[in-house]
Amino acid sequence: MAAIPDGAAGAATASQNPPASQYPPERTLSRKQRAENFPVALRLLPRTLRADLIAVYGFARTVDDLGDEAPGDRTALLETFRADLASVWDTGRPNHPVLQQLVPTVVSRGLDREPFDRLVQANLVDQRVHRYATYGQLREYCTLSADPVGRIVLGIFGVADRADLTELSDQVCTALQLIEHWQDVAEDRRAGRVYLPQEDLAAFGVAEAELDASPGQEAAASPALRALMAFEITRAAELLDSGAPLIRLLHGWARLAVAGYVAGGRAALDALNRSGGDVLGGPPRPRRRDTLRHLWVALQDRPTRRAGVSKQRRPRSGRRGGEVI
Repeated sequence: MAAIPDGAAGAATASQNPPASQYPPERTLSRKQRAENFPVALRLLPRTLRADLIAVYGFARTVDDLGDEAPGDRTALLETFRADLASVWDTGRPNHPVLQQLVPTVVSRGLDREPFDRLVQANLVDQRVHRYATYGQLREYCTLSADPVGRIVLGIFGVADRADLTELSDQVCTALQLIEHWQDVAEDRRAGRVYLPQEDLAAFGVAEAELDASPGQEAAASPALRALMAFEITRAAELLDSGAPLIRLLHGWARLAVAGYVAGGRAALDALNRSGGDVLGGPPRPRRRDTLRHLWVALQDRPTRRAGVSKQRRPRSGRRGGEVI
């Protein structure tokens, strides 16, 4: 995988950024959170933790909107946003409101810049790569588009330096990303993107034209497409299960938050299975009661003795190496 370029490389400097009003209008975060498969920030969490998780979600959602919905030159918008992102660490005074809201979280939790850069890079990749030949290539893309989110979350809970945790977190996040792709097959196809690996389409005898569907159209997946989706759904479920032991390695609020993400993924898998692999009539969405059921089950598994730190870290101030920490 190519190295992630420096946040300011090839982009305008922060002082050259357009005012925030020139960015695409922000969507209501609460509405978008409700549309997610998993609870972004469980209401049971302390207010400060919820604020930090919502700030990170606002960043990720804005990056996705720039890459998927913004009018005009999306690559240029993303590069400009990436330069503004760099100012979160360089000066602590970014232009974009979403980045301004992120600054206190970055400072108090001592978060690294690299995972945030990767999420922007993923959307830059989306502007030029619309197909993946193999499952391995799709998994590699998820190291940019999905895995950084989990690493940021572990950073908020102060355990991002644990290799055993990050490995499991990557598996959970990649699984959640794949599940979302399988829900949005028709929507992605309308946007000119196909995340189903080309090798799998060929193996199951599915032509890309079979992925075409109009919004609100009656479900009409072919038997071959249903079989392909059953295969992909099972693969995502196995990957999620392989990362789920992460829950046992955490204590307290970290354990609850991560259990919520895994529960949301399993509820989304339930929805996909209920669809019988017919994803063309609209994205199969999880039921809230299924998420709560999976959350309850996940929390019954007792945590291990060697667990992650769950208490909030004290805010740190000052600068080191030119970065706000």
